[in-house]
Amino acid sequence: MKLLVAGIFLILIVETNAQWYNFPIEAVKGAGDMWRAYSDMREANWKDSDKYFHARGNSDAAQRGAGGRWAAEVIREWVQERLGHGAEDSEADQAANRWGRDGNDPNHFRPEGLPNKY
Repeated sequence: MKLLVAGIFLILIVETNAQWYNFPIEAVKGAGDMWRAYSDMREANWKDSDKYFHARGNSDAAQRGAGGRWAAEVIREWVQERLGHGAEDSEADQAANRWGRDGNDPNHFRPEGLPNKY
């Protein structure tokens, strides 16, 4: 009986610390961050700004937590698979994606003159 109670107690502690229940919420919000970055990129229509928006979308999503980071990875892989514009451009986009997901400042890729709105 003591072993059963100890096992249940351990499971409760592990599950509480893992916060698995937040993952789907973080993923949905992370997908929203990615969509917002894409929409801003389309609205800005600014030359050489795509890497900035890639980094920003991934950074915003990853800051949500594990679910947001997962959403950013899945969405970018799916988009690159279907809409990639060549290996060289794809690798540059992926570098910007990783930069943002790793918590680095997306402004590293910000083109000069891009309005502060973005």
